[in-house]
Amino acid sequence: MIPTKKQFDKRLRKLEKEHKKLITKKNKPVEKGYNGIYYRYKRPILTAAHVPLEWRYDLNYETNPFLMQRIGVNATFNSGAIYLDGRYLLMVRVEGWDRKSFFAVAESPNGIDNWQFWDRPVTLPQTENPDDNVYDMRLVKHQDGWIYGIFCSERKDPAAPAGDTSMATASGGIARTKDLINWERLPDFISHHGQQRNLVLHPEFVQGKYAFYTRPQDGFIEVGGGGGIGWALVNDITCAEAPEEKIIEEKIYHTIKELKNGQGPAPIKTEKGWLHLAHGVRGCAAGLRYVLYMFMTSPDDPSKIIARPGGYFLAPEGDERIGDVSNVVFANGWIRNENDEVFIYYGSSDTRMHVAKTTVEQLIDYCLNTPEDGLRTAESVKTINALIDKNKALYSNE
Repeated sequence: MIPTKKQFDKRLRKLEKEHKKLITKKNKPVEKGYNGIYYRYKRPILTAAHVPLEWRYDLNYETNPFLMQRIGVNATFNSGAIYLDGRYLLMVRVEGWDRKSFFAVAESPNGIDNWQFWDRPVTLPQTENPDDNVYDMRLVKHQDGWIYGIFCSERKDPAAPAGDTSMATASGGIARTKDLINWERLPDFISHHGQQRNLVLHPEFVQGKYAFYTRPQDGFIEVGGGGGIGWALVNDITCAEAPEEKIIEEKIYHTIKELKNGQGPAPIKTEKGWLHLAHGVRGCAAGLRYVLYMFMTSPDDPSKIIARPGGYFLAPEGDERIGDVSNVVFANGWIRNENDEVFIYYGSSDTRMHVAKTTVEQLIDYCLNTPEDGLRTAESVKTINALIDKNKALYSNE
């Protein structure tokens, strides 16, 4: 039986009320278990349910009397971030029921809650060889005056055998804008060292050139002989070709970055050096485990690492471990505001978005004073004993 217009209107009002309640909920920091480095927040900041109703429902009774969801949204995750004119903005990866990802801007007055999507998703211009899928955009306000969106452009592999519908290729997509609405698409990044799923633009010129953090890998999924965070200089970003890439942060056996690692968002500049947030991947009995870790590079040379705090910085906990791709946290966006507060935006299990909050001062302290990974069990025990001895000496002097 077809619902009446009255029934339709009643259900629509209920949907609108539930949606407004969701997007206006306050979010609170989790005090329990605070590690002195950052605060997690109680609930996710963006989920599929946050996407506007008018993107998902035909709201016309004549054409949709059952008020069915016509366009499904599966997930909101892996968001780029930018602080623009006092506004906290996320470039959200939105994935539909059809597996296609697209980009959409969400805005918050405080960087923590009350996130609302702009009226429309991003209309991204195509290259001569159109993307089949795009995802994980980093937003970078560059020294040249443009805001760049650097993302993964995925296409079906033309070399796939007949009948193989899973082989893909990945390259670094590049677009630029002044307002996050109107975009100019530039040619994809040209690498001579394999595929690029994890390309990041440095925010300043280096030696008069555009600098990129790369992750060269042999295939779409497996890094093969590649891997590690690479460094490449490019003369012209409108035709970005890197003849050389050097690995500056390698993957290492029996660590949190054993299988692969990649730069997260563009680094944050401080007087002590550049703060870097990255992801590390290792294999375990439950599959791949993605965590976040940090390192720091020289203020004068962003390709020279000066600090490597050991272990992970942030790992999936509780419900964060559950989702389409479980046991994963991934970050490609963070914001530093005028008060030197840092908002770290991370996706969990390819499903939803979260925020953690800290300060520049805390991150510098963490990077410069956390022991490095000694790479062997004996070295780990040695480091712990050194800390115990230091604390015992402190107690004995009281």
